[in-house]
Amino acid sequence: PFVYMAALENGYFPDTIVNDAPIKIGKWSPKNYGDKYYGQVPLSTALARSLNTVAAQLAQQVGPAAIVETAWRMGIQSNLETNLSLALGTSEVTPLELTAAYVPFANGGFRPEIHFVRRVKNSKGETLYQQKPTNGPRVARAEIIGMMNSMMAGAVSEGTARRAAFGWPAAGKTGTSQNSRDAWFVGYT
Repeated sequence: PFVYMAALENGYFPDTIVNDAPIKIGKWSPKNYGDKYYGQVPLSTALARSLNTVAAQLAQQVGPAAIVETAWRMGIQSNLETNLSLALGTSEVTPLELTAAYVPFANGGFRPEIHFVRRVKNSKGETLYQQKPTNGPRVARAEIIGMMNSMMAGAVSEGTARRAAFGWPAAGKTGTSQNSRDAWFVGYT
């Protein structure tokens, strides 16, 4: 989602038409799952269907540095390689930081302080420690978050995350490594 968010922040919209077709960027030829290509599609469809060629083109157009900045701003803390293949998830991040980086999508654009322990009580039920809630900084404009939520809801309702649909509004993004060795879905309601 950070590739698409960087694109939205650089003037794209969910209905911006992009070309999903075989491409070659230098020696790199990113391919879609099953070598399927859909031609002219809106950006929202490209995200919902997880179209690799579109993500690679967006990375080329907005630049890997913009994607890295977006990911870090949203909560990713790992070192990310500033190359075009970043668009397909080639840099490693922990599950905790990835899920934390999705929180601003769910809460309107605010990055929370992540913590493991919320409360500690003794055997009498007395609270010994309680995490004080904090309002994190705004890391994305509300209109960008709204567009991202709409596009990632499309991934659940009609895209690659259809099996994650469970009867009420949800949004998220799938990610699959080469040969389907790893298959991820990160989402929120």
